[in-house]
Amino acid sequence: MIRREVSKAKTIAAALAASACLTSPSWAQSWEPTKPVTLVIPAGTGGGADQMARFIQGVVQKHNLMKQPLIVINKAGGAGAEGFLEMKASASDPHKITITLSNLFTTPLGTGSPFNWKDMKPVAMLALDQFVLWVNSEKPYKTAKDYVDAVKAGTDRQFKMGGTGSKQEDQIVTAAVEQLTDGKKFTYVPYAGGGQVAVQLVGNHVDSTVNNPIEAVGQWRAGQLRPLCIFDAQRSTYTAKVTDKEAWSDIPTCKESGLPVEYQMLRGIFTTKNATPAQVNFYVDLLKKVMATPDWKEFMEKGAFNQTMMTGADYEKWLVSAETLHSDLMKKAGFLATQ
Repeated sequence: MIRREVSKAKTIAAALAASACLTSPSWAQSWEPTKPVTLVIPAGTGGGADQMARFIQGVVQKHNLMKQPLIVINKAGGAGAEGFLEMKASASDPHKITITLSNLFTTPLGTGSPFNWKDMKPVAMLALDQFVLWVNSEKPYKTAKDYVDAVKAGTDRQFKMGGTGSKQEDQIVTAAVEQLTDGKKFTYVPYAGGGQVAVQLVGNHVDSTVNNPIEAVGQWRAGQLRPLCIFDAQRSTYTAKVTDKEAWSDIPTCKESGLPVEYQMLRGIFTTKNATPAQVNFYVDLLKKVMATPDWKEFMEKGAFNQTMMTGADYEKWLVSAETLHSDLMKKAGFLATQ
């Protein structure tokens, strides 16, 4: 009797399971790309976003993490608006993803471009990227205070700050520094990408930059550039030597150096707006596989990244907060398109 009831219960359970499979929403099923996936970079070549995107492409290929190819393209026009608008126009194509930096917020706010991050589907925050105040190693400035004091003592706009794009992250950080230079402004010189910015500083065409670590690490290692401070609340946790004498952790925070300015930048992935949960989950899983490789660990240390990873509701909550922060910073600097 008991065996018969157990058998009956199993039969009912199996029938219910089969019924559930028939009635489950389509997004509950697995998905994977059926054609090559395009990874759009809304920035120029050589910069931090470009380097990370091409690194991800290489890891995916090296470890055979996806059946379809991952194709990387740069769409830097209009401070990244070209790339973002392509993603917006491709709302129903889940075979497109983009790597984002803070121009996700600054470009629409500063240019009035008809785009918002909500025109895409958030996938994952990969990390937060640092900003460092760099000078040419031939210059006499040893600390951020030395440099700020020189700016204060100079004439207005005497000192040139190189950066990537106008009204973007680099210029926002520059504007924040200007709040502490006794009214002296920098001459801000925009370039197409962080790689070009580092080259211009090595050539003494500008006096300083606020490049990301990975954009200037080669020149630091070669003894051409000097980091004065990092725009974070705490020093880097990376203690391995980058140069013969210094590690990322040896760079003082700007606050330590008498320059109380903090700013970090998003390195995140989005896909197109109408992507299903299954399609988003495919990319989340893919990125987790990338981040589980020794290659990723080495890349994070090389670029001194803050390894904060988010997905789902936490990521969306962070994006809402970051958009408000950038709106406030840009309003204060007079960078809003509506001002």
